[in-house]
Amino acid sequence: MTAINAGAPSTCPPWNNIDADAMQKQVTRLQMRIAKAVKEGKYGKVTALQWILTHSFAAKFLAVKRVTENKGKKTPGIDGVRWLTPVAKYNAILCLKRMGYKAQALRRLYIPKSNGKKRPLGIPTMRDRAMQALYALALNPVAETLGDPNSYGFRPKRSAADAIARCFNMLSRKVSPKWVLEADIKACFDNISHDWLKEHVLMDKTMLSQWLKSGYMENDLLHATVAGTPQGGNISPIYANIALDGLEDVVRSATKGLTKIHVVRYADDFIVTAESPDILVNIVKPAVQSFLAERGLSLSEEKTHITHINTGFDFLGFNIRKYKEKLLIKPAKANIKRFLDKVRGHIKSKPTVSASVLIKQLNPIIRGWANYYRHVVSKDIFSRVDSQIFKAIYRWIKRKHKEKNAEWRKKRYFTTVEMNHWQFFAWDKDAQGNIKQRLLYNAASTPIKRHVKVRHTANPFLKEYVEYFEKRKGTARVKPWWMLLHLLPAQFCNWT
Repeated sequence: MTAINAGAPSTCPPWNNIDADAMQKQVTRLQMRIAKAVKEGKYGKVTALQWILTHSFAAKFLAVKRVTENKGKKTPGIDGVRWLTPVAKYNAILCLKRMGYKAQALRRLYIPKSNGKKRPLGIPTMRDRAMQALYALALNPVAETLGDPNSYGFRPKRSAADAIARCFNMLSRKVSPKWVLEADIKACFDNISHDWLKEHVLMDKTMLSQWLKSGYMENDLLHATVAGTPQGGNISPIYANIALDGLEDVVRSATKGLTKIHVVRYADDFIVTAESPDILVNIVKPAVQSFLAERGLSLSEEKTHITHINTGFDFLGFNIRKYKEKLLIKPAKANIKRFLDKVRGHIKSKPTVSASVLIKQLNPIIRGWANYYRHVVSKDIFSRVDSQIFKAIYRWIKRKHKEKNAEWRKKRYFTTVEMNHWQFFAWDKDAQGNIKQRLLYNAASTPIKRHVKVRHTANPFLKEYVEYFEKRKGTARVKPWWMLLHLLPAQFCNWT
C-alpha cells in the first residue's frame, strides 16, 4: 500500500491503493498538535494548524472515506450525485477545495418521531458532507479539549455506556443525592443561535457561515435558515456540543457551597442531581434556563421533570431507580417495546424469505440491541425478549406452513443447543461453500459485564492519554459515535 503526503503529485495511485492507516496517522498527528495548542492557549497556532489539516490530502481522503462508507452513502442531496465507485471517490478528494466552494441547499425530509410528530432532516450533497467531515477533523480536537468533563454524547472514545456508568457512580450509594432534574432541550438543533456559533466556534468563519445559511429545498422552493444547524450534517453534533459546553460550570457556580450537585449530559439530554427539589427548582433550573437563552435555546417543559430516585427516571433508553436503597439500572420499558415492535414488524414483513435469510437479517438487530444493554441489569429482560421473539418466529412458521403439523415444524426449523431444545436454525453455506448451521442469536447469551467508565479528563487528542486509551482497548470496545446511532433512543438516531 502507498502512503500519500499532504502535497500529493498529480500521478497519485487510485483510491484502492491508498494506505488508510498512513492517512489516519498523518491526520492524528496534526489533531494532537491542535489539541496541544488549544490547551496552551495558542489560538493563532490553532488556526494555522487547522488550515494545514483541511488542505492536506490525508484529511480529504478520510473525509471522503467517511461519507462514502456510512449508512447514508447512497442517499444523495439535491444534486442527485453519489460517490459509489473508486474513481468517483478519488475524484471527490480532488474536488474538496476551499477556493470557489459554495455550499448547496439541503434536501428536506421528514422522519417520524416516537411521539407521533415528525422530525425535519436536512440532507446535504455528497460534496457538502465531505467538506463538513473535513472541517470536523480540524474542529474535533478543539471541542474535545474545551468540552465539559461529564459530556458523553457524540464524542470520540465516549459512549452512552460511560454516561450510564457515571449515573451509577453518583447515585448508587446510601449518601448519594435523592433528587434528579431530567432536562431536555426543546428542538436543540433547530434553534441554536447562528450569531452565538459564529462568535464562539473556533473554525473557518466563511465555511461556518455557508453551512449555517445554506437553506433547504422543500416542494421545489428554497427556504432560508435563520437559526439552527441541520440534523443531517456531519459537523452539526460538534456545534451542538460546543454550544452546550460550559453547562457544568454554570450549574456549579450557581450552587457554590452546596454538595451532591452532579451533571451528566449526552447531546441535548442531561440530568442534574441535588439533595432537595428546592435546589433544583429555585437555583439550578433558572441558571440552566439563563445559560440556554444566551444560545437561543430553552428547556422542553413536557420532557423536563424533577424526580425522586425511588420513583426512577429514564435516561438514554435506560431506567435508573433505587429499590430499597439499591440502585438498579435496566433497559427502559419504552425501549424494550420499541425493539420488539421493530423485530416483530421485520418478521411479519418477510413472509416468503427463507429461514436462513431471516436469521441473517435478525441477528445484527438482536445482537446490537443486547450489546447496548450488556453493562446493566438485563439478564432477565434478555430472556423475556428471547421468548417474545420465539413466539413471533413461530407465528411466521405457522403462516408459512399452514398445512404442516407441530412435529414437522419443530423438526424442520428447530434444533437443540445445550439445554435449549427450541433453537431456531437453518442450513446455509459459508464462504467456502461448506454446509453449516446458522443459528438465531439469543439475547440471553450476551454476557453481562460492568462497563469501565472513561476518565472524565481523558482527551484522545492529547499525548498524555495515548497509553490510557490503548489500555482501554482491552476492556471496552468503543466504536465511533456515528456507528452507534441506531441503538440509541429515537431522538438521537438521525444526527448524522
